[in-house]
Amino acid sequence: MSILSYNGGAMVAMKGDQCVAIATDKRFGIQAQTISLDFKKVFDMGPHLFVGLPGLATDTQTVMEKLRFRKNLYELKENRKMSPKVFSSMVSNMLYEKRFGPFFVEPIIAGLEPKTFEPYVCNMDLIGCPNEPEDFVVGGTASAQLYGMCEALWVPKLKPDELFETISQALINAFDRDAISGWGATVYIIEKDKVTVRELKTRMD
Repeated sequence: MSILSYNGGAMVAMKGDQCVAIATDKRFGIQAQTISLDFKKVFDMGPHLFVGLPGLATDTQTVMEKLRFRKNLYELKENRKMSPKVFSSMVSNMLYEKRFGPFFVEPIIAGLEPKTFEPYVCNMDLIGCPNEPEDFVVGGTASAQLYGMCEALWVPKLKPDELFETISQALINAFDRDAISGWGATVYIIEKDKVTVRELKTRMD
């Protein structure tokens, strides 16, 4: 079994019309045993910037602390907020530095570019190879199921409420078909003037 699927988990980020969403399940488990239902996998890195870290739970927490440190250092030196594209380059560089003993996380970055409010999504493998598509990115153990659901449901120029509905349905229907992810979900909708966080109740078996 892959070490990336040791703790389970499912995550997806999706573009809309001047908005972007990132959603994750809540389960933290050790293989088939569920330990808790409130494990944080998506982290706020700025007013319009979120990073999700599916993978090995210990590395999720380590990488988050390292990224926050590097981001704060950049913002102190540059005296400006870090944009999602710059942030994803920083994540990629950090993971590639450790390529011979990698962190077992596959980051997903979602945000709005500072002045244009263009949505940005990106995911990468555990050594930092970036993928920046025009529609959505997926990660975690349910990624095969998520690809199918997102392909079926996503359309361009979704408004925030439509984006919430689309990403929620895609995530819930995908992790219902994966034994080691699910047990509730959290959805973050990022718009230019606010961030909305919604909790979803799902099957608990």
